Amino acid sequence: MGTIIVGIDESEAARDALRWAIDNVDDDDEIVALHAWQMYIAGGMEGMMIDPGPLKEAAEEMARSVVAQVLSEYDDPPSVTIEIVEGHPGRNLIDRSEDADLLVIGSRGYGGFRGLLLGSVSTYCVHHVCCPVVVVPGDDGDGDDGDDVDEGDDD
Repeated sequence: MGTIIVGIDESEAARDALRWAIDNVDDDDEIVALHAWQMYIAGGMEGMMIDPGPLKEAAEEMARSVVAQVLSEYDDPPSVTIEIVEGHPGRNLIDRSEDADLLVIGSRGYGGFRGLLLGSVSTYCVHHVCCPVVVVPGDDGDGDDGDDVDEGDDD
């Protein structure tokens, strides 16, 4: 296949996306775990000088930790390159997808009603991606995958 970009953050959905990529790509594919970080400025603070260094370092440490944790689950883990970029996650994933063969992202489903909509980053990527995309649905943490259907009483 080629280059596989996996969007990662600290969520379990991102870990699931990385697991999916590891489990479903060829041995000779390049897996790139991409984490985008942003510095948010509160209103009225535009003139303040803020050192982004600690934020970038924290983002790098988080990405290394997530990738290491997932790779530790495998007997013979593949090589995963970590890329850290500053800016909007969706925009950076789309930019990076221009040279990729596949984009893999997790979805926490925070974009609307639980279980019905993708999250905001995954929705953005699905609508703007430059290559095939896989959206790996995540567990929302309560053991419910959001796919419950009320089948009524059988009595």
